[in-house]
Amino acid sequence: MYLELNGNTTTEQQEVKVQTHRFAEEVVRPASLVLDKLSPEEVIAPGSRLWEVFRAWYRLGNHATRIPEQVGGADADPLSSHIVYEELGWGASDLAISLGVASMPFDLAAVMAQLTGNREVIDEVVMPFCADTEASFIGCWAITEPAHGSDSLAVGTESFSLPETAGGCRARQSGSDWVISGQKSAWVSNGTIASHALLFCTVEPSRGMAGGGVALVPLASEGVKRGAPLDKLGQRSLNQGEIFFDEVRIPGGYMLVGPDLYPEVLSATLAMANAGMGAIFTGLARSAFEEALTYAKSRRQGGRPIADHQLVQGKLFAMFNAVEQARALSRAALVYNSNAFPPALAYSIASKVTATQAAFFTSSELIEVMGGMGLSREMIAEKLFRDARASLIEDGVNEFLSLVGARYLLDRYSVDGK
Repeated sequence: MYLELNGNTTTEQQEVKVQTHRFAEEVVRPASLVLDKLSPEEVIAPGSRLWEVFRAWYRLGNHATRIPEQVGGADADPLSSHIVYEELGWGASDLAISLGVASMPFDLAAVMAQLTGNREVIDEVVMPFCADTEASFIGCWAITEPAHGSDSLAVGTESFSLPETAGGCRARQSGSDWVISGQKSAWVSNGTIASHALLFCTVEPSRGMAGGGVALVPLASEGVKRGAPLDKLGQRSLNQGEIFFDEVRIPGGYMLVGPDLYPEVLSATLAMANAGMGAIFTGLARSAFEEALTYAKSRRQGGRPIADHQLVQGKLFAMFNAVEQARALSRAALVYNSNAFPPALAYSIASKVTATQAAFFTSSELIEVMGGMGLSREMIAEKLFRDARASLIEDGVNEFLSLVGARYLLDRYSVDGK
């Protein structure tokens, strides 16, 4: 366990750290190592270890930690959330993402329903989710499309408001309901197992991507079809797959956000997601560092442990440094943006970019420290490397996110720092 530099953590937060690490060590990591070797279909099959993880997580009540107490959630403080997702990322980043995404539709639904007084959504979806102990309610974040990936996150850029950039998954009003048609691509996390989608769709095509809406869509609705689960290089425990909508009808109150608020809510959602990625991949980076430290102390070459060699010592300290930088930035961004609207988006993006690069660096260095053994599928090193590589692309490819972050800075900061 890492040294906690924040001397103001409460007894409750310290206990959260201990309990979540135990869950990550005893439940999450063993399941992920088994699931990593299975086909995508086997990962989600009945009886799979995946469902054991979900049920254990829900029975602990951790799925509803970000939802306000007034509607049945635990309303966890932001620092505790970072602690939780760093520990889960230490255990297995793929399952950490799956568990985190599972609550996203219900988190936003709870916030928007409280703001609008929408009892329909609270009573029918949010409160049953909070009371769920068997993982009957699992969410997904459906945003990417065959023709739109990271560009769908480009709030504030010129192209974001051009009519020709409008997405292909569209919603139109029909009486008091909304009707949805279109497709979400194979990168929807939890896409083929989710019960509900937080669907980002086009409502006013003339406004381009800025004319979007956010809907809560029960995926048992008539007209919903799923694609096959995606077969991937890394993060193989994270189910991903396409979702198709053919004249899917939802109640009017399930359209949570319309075009007027869409850019702000998209920015807030991206800030939350990127902050979560920062926490999770700080955990993966830490896991790689700890594995390298342990191996370097036990592996002997030249008559002594390789930890005695200066080149290895240099690698270990560089890995340690990357982990600590990632934690400091990702914590600060998550805590600040959890209490800010609109969020300081550039900081969440910097958190995601920094932590995922740290994860990729440390997992690569772990393989260097282990040598040939690091390439063996019997060791965790190569899984950490594959999982970290995926993180540079998901939730927005790092290079493109950096441009979004730069646009945020250009719009909000002058040369005198105001």
